[in-house]
Amino acid sequence: MAKGKKRKVAPGDVASNRAASHRYEFLDKLECGLVLQGTEVKSLRENGAQLKDGFAMIRDGEIWLQNVHIPPYAPAARNNHEPERPRKLLAHRREIERLVGRTHERGLTLVPTRLYFSDGRAKVEIALAKGKDRFDKRETLKKKDMQRDMQRALREVNR
Repeated sequence: MAKGKKRKVAPGDVASNRAASHRYEFLDKLECGLVLQGTEVKSLRENGAQLKDGFAMIRDGEIWLQNVHIPPYAPAARNNHEPERPRKLLAHRREIERLVGRTHERGLTLVPTRLYFSDGRAKVEIALAKGKDRFDKRETLKKKDMQRDMQRALREVNR
């Protein structure tokens, strides 16, 4: 892969959190809208974002996205946004209530997995996740290695 190029999960993604699948086991996924300021939308389209340390929390019956870095939009000089401000997520009341009940279970958290545009609107996919132990992480890596070896062997046979 060429140096300086970002690797994305799917075409059309603005940002993806590939490290989350290594750290967490995803139990459920939910697509939410994102409340953004004007310069944030322009910056997302031009520069992207960073989801690595991001998380979502439920406060006062609303979902808030924390620690997601959207870089400042250069041409906006002084009317720019704060890069790591908390951002409100838009979801149906029933979905939020379901998440409230599930997040109170031991060890479950809300993690943003990808940020993308759908029909011109910014969307974020959050996952209800459970942290993996070191043993689980090693098992996942072993499975990936075995899968890769099988694919290589099949390619060699088909040549």
